[in-house]
Amino acid sequence: MSATTFDIEEERGKISIAANYLNDKLIIHVKEHPEAEPPRVLIICGSGLGGISNRLEKSNPPPLTIPYEEIPGFKRSTVPGHSGSLMFGKMLGTPVVLMNGRLHGYEGNTIWETVFPVRVINHMGHVNTLIVTNAAGGVNPEFNSCDMMCIYDHINFPGLAGLHPLKGPNFDELGPRFLPLSDAYDLELRKLLFKKWKDLLIERPLREGTYTFVSGPTFESRAESRMIRNFGGDAVGMSTVPEVIVARHCGWKVLALSLITNKCVLDPPASALDDKPVPLEEGIASHMEVLENGRIASMDVEKLIEAVVGEL
Repeated sequence: MSATTFDIEEERGKISIAANYLNDKLIIHVKEHPEAEPPRVLIICGSGLGGISNRLEKSNPPPLTIPYEEIPGFKRSTVPGHSGSLMFGKMLGTPVVLMNGRLHGYEGNTIWETVFPVRVINHMGHVNTLIVTNAAGGVNPEFNSCDMMCIYDHINFPGLAGLHPLKGPNFDELGPRFLPLSDAYDLELRKLLFKKWKDLLIERPLREGTYTFVSGPTFESRAESRMIRNFGGDAVGMSTVPEVIVARHCGWKVLALSLITNKCVLDPPASALDDKPVPLEEGIASHMEVLENGRIASMDVEKLIEAVVGEL
């Protein structure tokens, strides 16, 4: 695999080996715990949102945890807040698998390596729904830190520039060469998300908007943030879209939820000619802020995801 293409037969082989390894582990788990079932839903936990795994049922069956480093072909996330394991279990009776930690391109992974886990889980043959979460910066000035946003569309800046997860040989057995994405985020799942938000009487605002995918690892400059807003983006982050695209290519339904962990700075920087310049540090973003706000709002995200999963 190079930075520009890959050998599809080699990639199919790696996907098959990893999927067979996981299926063998799952078969053993089911023999030991007959109430266990193959997963129907994949949940990807974003930065600081690994607590979603606490919503897995603790018994009947107990969760099966497999670290990424034990899975052939898997790479481990190096980012704080991403532990790096697959967890198989049940959530309100629905069999699920959790990706507790994801891979990002800015870690040095190729775009195809970041979506390898999704392809492997698809090859296992049971999952048909993706629920993906992330931490994102708020670009819409009406959004506040710790708000939630249901994604109904996206802007894929790396993809538009040629760094696309479907670039290279097409997996014809899975989906078309030219995949439409105008229906990427399932309407019925979004309706269910808002229904559960109301049912649970969650006071934290749940917005709906467009997520903008950028490569990272730098947080956006002021001018970049204004450009994203002018292009129609409501939030911005460094993940999610590649996984969504591959899931849709596999024929899955997708629900995506952002936690707004910081507000992007939209105002131009202070001029050297200003008599009383606004300090450049005002509103500056940090990964610690992302993780801290993720911690503050994580309980609401966990409850909401659990309630939705229970209906699937």
